[in-house]
Amino acid sequence: MFVHHPLFRPVAALALLLLLDLLLIPGFFHLELKDGHLYGSVIDILNRAAPLILAALGMTLVIATRGIDISVGAVVAISATVAAMLIGGTMVMQDGVPTYVANTPMVWALCAAMGAALLCGAWNGILVAGLGLQPIVATLILMVAGRGLAQLFTDGQIITVYYQPYFFLGSGYLFGLPFSLYLVAGVFALTALLMRKTALGLFIQTVGINPVAARLAGLRTAVLIFFVYVFCSACAGLAGLIISANIKSADANNAGLLLELDAILAVTLGGTSLAGGKFSLVGSVVGALIIQTLTYTIYSLGLPPEINMVVKSVVVFLVCLSQSPEFKTMWRAMQGGAA
Repeated sequence: MFVHHPLFRPVAALALLLLLDLLLIPGFFHLELKDGHLYGSVIDILNRAAPLILAALGMTLVIATRGIDISVGAVVAISATVAAMLIGGTMVMQDGVPTYVANTPMVWALCAAMGAALLCGAWNGILVAGLGLQPIVATLILMVAGRGLAQLFTDGQIITVYYQPYFFLGSGYLFGLPFSLYLVAGVFALTALLMRKTALGLFIQTVGINPVAARLAGLRTAVLIFFVYVFCSACAGLAGLIISANIKSADANNAGLLLELDAILAVTLGGTSLAGGKFSLVGSVVGALIIQTLTYTIYSLGLPPEINMVVKSVVVFLVCLSQSPEFKTMWRAMQGGAA
């Protein structure tokens, strides 16, 4: 029963990667406590995987409704840009000590950044649910225009943030662990609660399995589809804040670049079918950890970074094959012929 569990393959793949790291990277599982903070390779992987996990959680619900959102990276850039431009940092003298203060109160800046992300999600939701555009076409519009808007806001320059409290979102620690992990845990818990303890998860699955039947059964499919795109952009917006706070700046050209592809790969690695229907939030988290662990392994072994893209493409190919009914039929026929 354990072997046939949907999470067996992603968990086994992650375990295999961790075993490879244990054998090839000295001190991979070593943890060290400094100034009350935990440091180590595993902590670093978890911290760097936080934005991808958030994007994957939002993408999971979109894919569960037979949709796709390739504008995630652009939303990350917009959210990070809005926050960085509003917070900035101006040096003032306080009691004879030079101190940086925010240009805009940080709470309002964060609300504005998340509001911009929600508007992006609403735009995608209106195009897909309201106007009936194909999801990949509708989100392609924002993928191109969104990053262009972020670059217009910054004049193509990197906006540096000097306000210290803002850095806590991406590089701060709480009870020895990176604060970003608590944000991810909170979003995951809230999403899991909505999907498992309310009828919302069942409705999303129903729309993904058969949207026509769901509509005839009385479900407001347009509202559900609109919700998942707004939720996906909200997760991307939070990921943008974490990335911006971590690097202490906003780079509209590169922030969240290709993050949408990693999120889609993480969701599929976790066992969610691109055909819609059943989904796994835990599987998406495991998929994101696989991608980040793979990236860390390649860099730690001193291999060229380009290999990472090649390996990801091979993984995408294998995942697509595993979800292809025709390939499964051919594989069974080959096994029967060999027997």
